[in-house]
Amino acid sequence: MDRKEAETALSEAGEAQDGDFPLLEAAIACAIHEDPRRDPQTARDLAGVGVERLRLRLQSEGPEEALAEAMAGDLRLNGDLLSSDSPANSDILSASERRKGLAVTLGVFYLHAARACGLKVQGVDFPGHFLLRIETDEGPLALDPFSEGRVVLPSELTRRALHAGLTPNVADRLDRLMEPVSDRAVLLRLQNTVYAQATLIGDYACAERAALRRALIDPADHRPWLDVAAAREGQGALAGALEALARATVLDGGAAVTARAQRERVRLRLN
Repeated sequence: MDRKEAETALSEAGEAQDGDFPLLEAAIACAIHEDPRRDPQTARDLAGVGVERLRLRLQSEGPEEALAEAMAGDLRLNGDLLSSDSPANSDILSASERRKGLAVTLGVFYLHAARACGLKVQGVDFPGHFLLRIETDEGPLALDPFSEGRVVLPSELTRRALHAGLTPNVADRLDRLMEPVSDRAVLLRLQNTVYAQATLIGDYACAERAALRRALIDPADHRPWLDVAAAREGQGALAGALEALARATVLDGGAAVTARAQRERVRLRLN
């Protein structure tokens, strides 16, 4: 798969309904789009082993224990505590080789295995730290894929929410804190992380690719095109920035004040 084929795969994923979104394959396409020199089969093979291990464990273990043991115990997937800012942590292929990554990157393997085995598991867009929600006979539980898939108690969820800056009346609402999101939103969060990291170090080419992937994954949203424009402007590609801003304006029906203001500023720089 080359970069163009990866963009085609992401465009097709973007057209899928939320319930049919191909999370693992779309995450692989994102990784290939970033660096096409690698073999995507490494992630597919690891994901396949994860499904096999989870099926075996579910024969004798509860769903939350089986999922955590299969992913963190058998596959040795865990959070990278020593180099959390490394770009490799946001890349599904690198994570499959290193067996380390961000919570949201590791979460892709958890979600893929859980779905294949009939478990109801969804991502949780928790502030500052991605979590998983698994439905059990005792009710929903929060799992942390960064910390060996351990259960996060309600009191810890509230503590984390307060630490992230949420107000007490929101931090005590477990229904809000554990509200599930779509698989599309999971992958968008991952690409948002790539974009933020790349922008922080001034790697605008990488930032542009991450923003473009978001635009393909969620084609109705104008905001990724604003980030594409900013990344292109950072590279001095002003004509390309204007093209991205025009796309943002069309998608937002001309109501995006930010897009219009940014477009005018870039246009003046061209004159």
